[in-house]
Amino acid sequence: MSARTLTGHCLCGAVTVTMEPAKPELNACHCGMCRRWTGGVFIEIDARPGTLKAEGPVRSFRSSDWAERASCATCGSPLWYRLTDPKADFHAVSAGLFDDAGGFPLTKEIYVDRKPGGFAFAGDHLRQTEAEFLASIGVSAEGEGQ
Repeated sequence: MSARTLTGHCLCGAVTVTMEPAKPELNACHCGMCRRWTGGVFIEIDARPGTLKAEGPVRSFRSSDWAERASCATCGSPLWYRLTDPKADFHAVSAGLFDDAGGFPLTKEIYVDRKPGGFAFAGDHLRQTEAEFLASIGVSAEGEGQ
């Protein structure tokens, strides 16, 4: 796969973001933290490790024992979710920062057992419960499913 650089920005334009996608795909998270953070489902693009660059007023919030969320310090737009393990270079970057969400298809939904009844995405793609997703990244589900 050839690298493709995406460039986007927050609502007010104070933060600009560039990255290369790990894969040309969108992922959706229905966990309670993402829903409260974004006001709905968090739709994201995984950044290829080492490629995410941001300029502008970024603020971060440690949202759990193993992750933090970043947003624009000016307008509050969600920017990314990242794992805090120093061995991990994982950033799930908000697809809304990029025009047409990079033009990528939705390939995965996580925390499907936590989503509100009215949230339904069409199509054939991977759907993981909270326990299935957390097991896939090696994290205990204790206290995380809000």
